[in-house]
Amino acid sequence: MSTDLKTLAEEANERLADASAQELLAWARETFGDDLVVTASMADGALPHLAAEAAPGVDVLFLDTGYHFAETIGTRDAVAATLPINLINATPKQTVAEQDAEYGKDLFATNPDQCCALRKVEPLNRVLSGYKAWVTGVRREEAPTRANTQVIEYDAKRDMVKLNPIAPWTQEDLDGYIADNGVLVNLLQYDGYPSIGCQPCTRQVAPGEDPRSGRWSGQGKVECGLHT
Repeated sequence: MSTDLKTLAEEANERLADASAQELLAWARETFGDDLVVTASMADGALPHLAAEAAPGVDVLFLDTGYHFAETIGTRDAVAATLPINLINATPKQTVAEQDAEYGKDLFATNPDQCCALRKVEPLNRVLSGYKAWVTGVRREEAPTRANTQVIEYDAKRDMVKLNPIAPWTQEDLDGYIADNGVLVNLLQYDGYPSIGCQPCTRQVAPGEDPRSGRWSGQGKVECGLHT
């Protein structure tokens, strides 16, 4: 454990608990420079847009699992083409076909936790090992597991500082930022997919349903493991 990073995160979180997302990202850029990376699921381009404003040229990491919707890949490409960011496309060690050969076809259905570990968590950890701080788009209202998210945390698993600059945002806040800034949005958002993951594990959500109920539906799973 890096005592320095842990202390830095705790002190910064106390000092910047009420700071805006822009202020938090500006602090991160000033503090970590090129040792800062932003993760983006490409459900929309809000976080990359915020980061590009505060830290032009910042590295933005996308986990290309091999199972994404075409619309998600399209959003990734459009964000990379229109914002001053450096897109990093992280891929698993195995192709889908190689994984099927080793673990059996459709691991996402037989063991979704292992599938996420192989196709999301391992690539994330591998890329993050080259940085000191990472930024997520986690929001407190998304799920009970995220309700206590701090804007700046110490990630003990990875010995990194973890920033969650839009943790306090409501869906209304996010929608307002997208509308006010002309931010790119994954087209699936307009077709009943308020929370977008891999195609085999994401279904449309009916009006009034919990926005994340379409993720791993019927499997008793609410997180992929990136933030736990």
